[in-house]
Amino acid sequence: MSDTDGKKTLGLRGGGARPGNVKQSFSHGRTKNVVVETKRKRVVVPKPGAGKSGSGVATAGDPSRRPAGISDAEMERRLKAVQAAKAREVEEAAAREAEEKARAEERERRRAEIEEKERVEREREESLKAKAEEDARRKEEAEAAAKAAAAPAEEPVVARPTSTKAPEAAPRKQQDRDRDNNKRGGKGGEDNRRSGKLTLNQALSGGEGGRQRSMAAMKRKQERARQKAMGGSVEREKVVRDVQLPEAIVVSELANRMAERVGEVVKALMNNGMMVTQNQTIDADTAELIIEEFGHKVVRVSDADVEDVIKEVEDDDKDLKSRPPVITIMGHVDHGKTSLLDAIRNAKVVAGEAGGITQHIGAYQVKTDGGQVLSFLDTPGHAAFTSMRSRGAQVTDIVVLVVAADDAVMPQTIEAINHAKAAEVPMIVAINKIDRPAADPDKVRTDLLQHEVIVEKMSGDVQDVEVSAITGQGLDELLEAIALQAEILELKANPDRAAQGAVIEAQLDVGRGPVATVLIQNGTLHQGDIFVVGEQYGKVRALIDDQGNRVKEAGPSVPVEVLGLNGTPEAGDVLNVTSTEAQAREIAAYRENAAKDKRAAAGAATTLEQLMANAKADENVSELPILVKADVQGSAEAIVQAMEKIGNDEVRVRVLHSGVGAITETDVGLAEASGAPIMGFNVRANASARNTANQKSVEIRYYSVIYDLVDDVKAAASGLLSAEIRENFIGYATIKEVFKVTGVGKVAGCLVTEGVARRSAGVRLLRDNVVIHEGTLKTLKRFKDEVAEVQSGQECGMAFENYDDIRADDVIEIFEREEITRTLS
Repeated sequence: MSDTDGKKTLGLRGGGARPGNVKQSFSHGRTKNVVVETKRKRVVVPKPGAGKSGSGVATAGDPSRRPAGISDAEMERRLKAVQAAKAREVEEAAAREAEEKARAEERERRRAEIEEKERVEREREESLKAKAEEDARRKEEAEAAAKAAAAPAEEPVVARPTSTKAPEAAPRKQQDRDRDNNKRGGKGGEDNRRSGKLTLNQALSGGEGGRQRSMAAMKRKQERARQKAMGGSVEREKVVRDVQLPEAIVVSELANRMAERVGEVVKALMNNGMMVTQNQTIDADTAELIIEEFGHKVVRVSDADVEDVIKEVEDDDKDLKSRPPVITIMGHVDHGKTSLLDAIRNAKVVAGEAGGITQHIGAYQVKTDGGQVLSFLDTPGHAAFTSMRSRGAQVTDIVVLVVAADDAVMPQTIEAINHAKAAEVPMIVAINKIDRPAADPDKVRTDLLQHEVIVEKMSGDVQDVEVSAITGQGLDELLEAIALQAEILELKANPDRAAQGAVIEAQLDVGRGPVATVLIQNGTLHQGDIFVVGEQYGKVRALIDDQGNRVKEAGPSVPVEVLGLNGTPEAGDVLNVTSTEAQAREIAAYRENAAKDKRAAAGAATTLEQLMANAKADENVSELPILVKADVQGSAEAIVQAMEKIGNDEVRVRVLHSGVGAITETDVGLAEASGAPIMGFNVRANASARNTANQKSVEIRYYSVIYDLVDDVKAAASGLLSAEIRENFIGYATIKEVFKVTGVGKVAGCLVTEGVARRSAGVRLLRDNVVIHEGTLKTLKRFKDEVAEVQSGQECGMAFENYDDIRADDVIEIFEREEITRTLS
């Protein structure tokens, strides 16, 4: 049976087919033959004279000249297609010829331009060279004439000009031809016309030994090649820049400000003898030399210029609007300042203060019955809060001096008067506790005269009001006096500008982060504003008023709590709103570095002699190191100031660290290394800090009243004082006779003339009222018995310890030493 049995033969449609076999190969050596038919190609050969037919229709209608099996319509379509193809070929050939002609003309035009430019350049060079040769020839002729005049007997020297134009013509023409061949890309030259085409692979891989080249570098190369082909290089005009130069600058930053390459700047520095890298810092004088070398202009600036963005804007009178007055309550401790404000606000603020005294500055707003808004600042009256009261006076418009009618003027009252005078603000005297039986308002008025405060009842210009925070007496009169004083001051501010304010208090809240109580002085602070305050900056995340409500903005004379700081500012810092966060960050960084440098300069001794003198002075001084953590910045600062006042020439208190917030494990570690106790003021230690303190035996003390903290530190510092030795004279004895006793030595027979003689007491031997020996007694005998003491008028025997030079009529002074514990006042 053959392979084709029962199988249909493969074939192609149409006639003229011929059979054929195709052998197929499979795996394992199996093969298979397949019978196929291939269609033979029909070739149509036109007969002679076919092209001379009159029309396509005649040809189509002539069956003898038509290929077999083609209809008249098909034949006609084919003829039309052939004619259209020939027409297209003719048009394309004509277009190609026109394009080639245009290209040839463009090349000829460019070549002519280049040759013309080169010819002009050659002529210019030849003219310059001819001129130089002519000048040289004239100079030689002048020298030869001078020599001839100097030596007429000698043969004159004729200077013949030598021209190099003819010999140089042939080499120059050959060079021009070589240059033209290179530009045209002839046989001997390399065609670089397409080599400058930029591709992604060329930009990424680079064409110079694997060196990476940037896209900008490739484009610059292309631009240079194009300009060279179009008629030579065109030098770009040098851009002169004003380069701002601070006191010190990094090399890379200097190159960036000049818009020059870093490598060029480093090369210029090396040429000037400075081997630096791009990351090193150079001084302003060196940088100025480099800037001038590159052709730029120097603009010297200072680091402090970063604060120039905070501009002091002078407001127009038409933009100013009335603002509430800021009233500060001042006075001595426990004279009723907070209670008075409490009565005005109808809120129990004093109940929340430990020990009934104000530990922080409080800021509140009160609306009177007449509709007027008043902003009150309540400052502590304790002596430790002097600086806090000072800040309160600096931001205030009116000072209300509270004096207790039964206590009159006290030391802190005098300090408050001085603060008010220094701030140059008007004062209103509120004589409080008028309801007390011992109240004497006239005594208060009289005492104020000693400090140049003359009230209206004493024919002065300072308003005084008798009030009682308990009964409410005189509160309306006090508010009327404040309103009258505010009306006289005509307080105004521009609310439509960037906000500016003062930090009254700052603290680190566990849940809210750093929080600052700010009194807005000018402008309006909005939620979302970017600001800088002291060494800190931030963005206003929230504004909270004195009632604890969130507000969107705060205008002039409005106290608010600001959330969103990156750190805790100092009380008294000024808040300024900036346009960008970068400006705020830069200003804060500059202020932080300036403060750090100032602290370093203050703590460093200027000379070695001063350093040795300080060390010698400190070696006899005992120090009590402590750590202070408080709830707010003002309290911590006040405690540190109080600690600095404790001590004398022998002992002092040294605050190792003071901060705001809870006592942490880091504080415990510092205290353990320094052997110092930790004083927590209205704060507590966290769990890990407590455990670490117990393990390392670090003492942590908690306080809520500043009196107790100061007293305890004073007591601890007093323990470092050496005890005072006091001598008490208890008797005198006169030596009547001196005896020699075997085994004892000389023994003085004495008569106690005054007081008593004790065995344990100290003695001095006086001869002609001059002390010649001081020591102790070896024996004290009455007859033959050793006794403890001998009374006045009795005789006894005395022997001195390690001393035998005793004579009759010498006087023995008997005394006792007493140790007295000293305390710090």
